[in-house]
Amino acid sequence: MVMALVIGLFIFVIYKKTLTGVMYSNGFALTLVGLALVTTLVIMAVTSNVVLSLGMVGALSIVRFRAAIKDPVEIVFLFWALTVGIVLGAGMIPLAVIGSVIIGIVLLLFANRKIHRNPYILVLKYDKEDTEKTIWDILDTSVEQYVIKSKTVIPGQIETTVELRATEDSMAFVNRISQAPGGQDVTLVSYNGDYMS
Repeated sequence: MVMALVIGLFIFVIYKKTLTGVMYSNGFALTLVGLALVTTLVIMAVTSNVVLSLGMVGALSIVRFRAAIKDPVEIVFLFWALTVGIVLGAGMIPLAVIGSVIIGIVLLLFANRKIHRNPYILVLKYDKEDTEKTIWDILDTSVEQYVIKSKTVIPGQIETTVELRATEDSMAFVNRISQAPGGQDVTLVSYNGDYMS
């Protein structure tokens, strides 16, 4: 149980250090520690008594997890905490320690490394078709890549949504687009969507 607490706290620290989103969930982080402890306790009980193990299987079969997973990486942390509990409960302490150190190093090395530039959504509202050519010329010279996601035309207004990749220090193109003749509104939003291929 002491090793489960130590490794659970290690998982907790790695989760805090590798979090890439904005919303840190203290409840989820504490759950990782508790999950390692509870799983260790359950496995220790199951391995000591066959009758108890059958009852435990029946009791655990009715458990439902309804917590929403915000980031797919959180699944890795959940399985990591569960696996540590199972391995420690089975008495394989060196395997749990060595495995956790390797997993922690891999997550630290790769979690904060950016392979792609940040994706952005650019929402444009303008009233002249000539403005479109000016916008595309600005985007061609200012951003690495862009894809038109939607275009809505209503009388007196055109609204276009563009997914693009740009560096945070090159956002001046938004100001140039907003000054284009016929432009009404320009909004740039960062998001965590699917990456463009």
